Amino acid sequence: MNLRIVLLLLLSFLLPQPSLAEATTQPRAMLATNYRSGLNVADYWVSEKLDGVRGRWDGKRLLTRAGQPIVPPAWFTAGWPKVAMDGELWIGRGRFDEVSGIVRAGKADDRAWRRVRFMVFDLPEHGGSFGTRVLRMRGMLSTAGIAWLQPVPQFRLGDTDALEARLKRIVAEGGEGLMLHRHDALYRVGRSEDLIKYKLYADAEARVVAHAPGKGKYTGMLGALVVQMQDGRRFRLGSGFTDAQRVDPPPIGSLVTYRYNGLTGKGLPRFARFQRIRLDPPPPDPR
Repeated sequence: MNLRIVLLLLLSFLLPQPSLAEATTQPRAMLATNYRSGLNVADYWVSEKLDGVRGRWDGKRLLTRAGQPIVPPAWFTAGWPKVAMDGELWIGRGRFDEVSGIVRAGKADDRAWRRVRFMVFDLPEHGGSFGTRVLRMRGMLSTAGIAWLQPVPQFRLGDTDALEARLKRIVAEGGEGLMLHRHDALYRVGRSEDLIKYKLYADAEARVVAHAPGKGKYTGMLGALVVQMQDGRRFRLGSGFTDAQRVDPPPIGSLVTYRYNGLTGKGLPRFARFQRIRLDPPPPDPR
C-alpha cells in the first residue's frame, strides 16, 4: 500500500473525532461573505453589524454557533417563540468582552444577564425570502413583548453613496460595520453571496502559539502574541491590548480575531491589531 495512504489512515485513527452528539447539535448557519463593489444596494436590507456573541435559539435551547449550550437564567428565555432564531447576544457597542465573559462563565448569573439582549437577525427555518422573514421577525417579537428579545433593526438604502455615508456614521459612533442581506434571498447554509459584511478594515483568526514578554512600561506583562495563521505562517500581534489583557493574555492554544489593513509584500497582515478571543472556531464551509 502507498506509504502516504498508510500515514493518512493512521492519522485518521489518532486524531480526535467529533462525537455523533457534537455533529448533530452544531447549528448549520448561513455565513457572510465580504463586501465587493458593484452591488445594487437597493436590492438589500441593511443593518448594523453588532459586536456580540452569535447564538442560535432552536425553539427550546440557546446554543453557540458551534452548538455548545449557553446557560442563561430561566427567565431570560421564558416565553420565547418556539421557532429557530439566529441572533446576537449583545449589550452595546464596544462591550464585546463584557458579553463574552458572561457567556463564557457558563452559569446563570442573574445580575449579569440583566444587561444582555438577544438581537434576532434571521429565522433559519422559515422558508420565505429575507424580506418576508424581516416582517415575520418584527411581528412575532412585537407580539412576544419581551424587552431583551428584539429584532435587529433592518432598513433599506438607495445607493452606494448612502451606504458609504451610513457605514462612516456607524463606525464614528463606535459600531463595527454593516450587514447587507438580499431582499429575495432564501436561508442557505454556508457562505452566501446573499449575506455580506461591510467594514472599514479586514479581520481574520489566528492561533496563539507563544507569549512574547513586554519591555519598558510593559515589563512583566505581555509584549506581543505570537500567532499562527491557517497556512502555518507566524507573526507577532503586539497592539490592541488593554493593560488588563497584557496582565492576563489570551492563553496559548486559543483562537483570536485580529483586524488589519491589507497585506505586506510577504503576504502578512499589515497593521494587525488584537480584537478579541473567539468563543468558537469559525465553522467549516459546507460547500
